[in-house]
Amino acid sequence: MPFTPYHFGPSGFIGLLFRKWLDIPVFVLANVIVDLEVLVIWKLGLGFPIHRYCHTLLIGAAVGALWGLAAYPLRNLFKWLMRILHVPYKTSLPKMLISGVLGVWLHVLIDAAYHFDLKILWPNKSISVWRMLHRHLDKGQIRTICTVFFLAAIIPYIFAVLAFLKNKKLEAKVTNETDR
Repeated sequence: MPFTPYHFGPSGFIGLLFRKWLDIPVFVLANVIVDLEVLVIWKLGLGFPIHRYCHTLLIGAAVGALWGLAAYPLRNLFKWLMRILHVPYKTSLPKMLISGVLGVWLHVLIDAAYHFDLKILWPNKSISVWRMLHRHLDKGQIRTICTVFFLAAIIPYIFAVLAFLKNKKLEAKVTNETDR
């Protein structure tokens, strides 16, 4: 969903947890890039279903790999951003490609839990994760899962803001000491 932060929390948490093997910015942004499909379908009024080919494991892997490849020239910008957040950053093209694919797949799996129109195993259109989950969970449980995703989205933002404020305080302190 392009209008909600549900994907930032889980992808930020997983990205930080596995930062040795994943490129955090590519992984997190892959969770956003894939929703451009939804935005285009919605803006152009292409109708239903709104989650189509990019929201499958097969085409999603290609989208993620292309995003990883397209992000490679941005690695110095990502390094600068990660330095601001005080997160060590070392990347490579294979790491960025894998992060793009896994980021899109995480997005697809999260969306599959609460969007009934997703067919993650396309071209097999008969399997729906949403229908499998909704047979076993009631609306209250699904609402709880969505609330947890929303709250999980807030945690990386809080850490980012705290790191930014800490960095600003250090810069101010260094500036004051050098002015004396």
